[in-house]
Amino acid sequence: MFTGIIEEVGRMRRIHAQGQAMVLTIEARTVLEDVKLGDSIAVNGVCLTVIAFDGGSFSVDVMPETYRKTTLRELQTGSRVNLERAMQAGGRFGGHIVQGHVDTTGRIVSRRPEENAVVFAIEPQTSSLMRYMLPHGSITIDGISLTLVRVTESGFTVSIIPHTLAQTVLQGKQPGDTVNLECDILGKYIERLLHYRSGPANGDSSEDDKSQGVTAAFLAKHGFL
Repeated sequence: MFTGIIEEVGRMRRIHAQGQAMVLTIEARTVLEDVKLGDSIAVNGVCLTVIAFDGGSFSVDVMPETYRKTTLRELQTGSRVNLERAMQAGGRFGGHIVQGHVDTTGRIVSRRPEENAVVFAIEPQTSSLMRYMLPHGSITIDGISLTLVRVTESGFTVSIIPHTLAQTVLQGKQPGDTVNLECDILGKYIERLLHYRSGPANGDSSEDDKSQGVTAAFLAKHGFL
């Protein structure tokens, strides 16, 4: 679990690719301070497992599913990447709930300055994911927790403050570039619950409950309204 607050920008030291499987070796400092084998580190918003490390870098496996679904396949030696360690239970929750499970990639349509900020317009590769987005809601772009400003049927905008721009790989992103996108997990769970049709495994729900899902009538029947 992550919060979308980037800790540092790392650099790709080595990429070993075999088909759609890769081992990435990434130069870093901050995320190595207390690293252990098996730890999770988000790389451009993708949750990956540390399989080796030394004083100045760590290595992670990338499986074919991750290769196909994210922009990690576009990385080259020397590429800069956003890095964040998994959150600690006692730490401050500065962003929002980020799993590091990328939903789709998006294309930057435009980038324009607005006084002290930079506004990015982005179109997701999978337009059906727009149903999880709403103005002033949360979105994760390359691992960065950001607030949605404007939402349309096909895309959205985010406004980036100077600090975020300077401390992340968004600084170098231009129209036409692709980014990893993860929608707010809360919306996904709510949708799943509202459309669930099978009922609990113990079989206690009636056939009427199973067919209707969570409705106003269902909530009233069970004492919630």
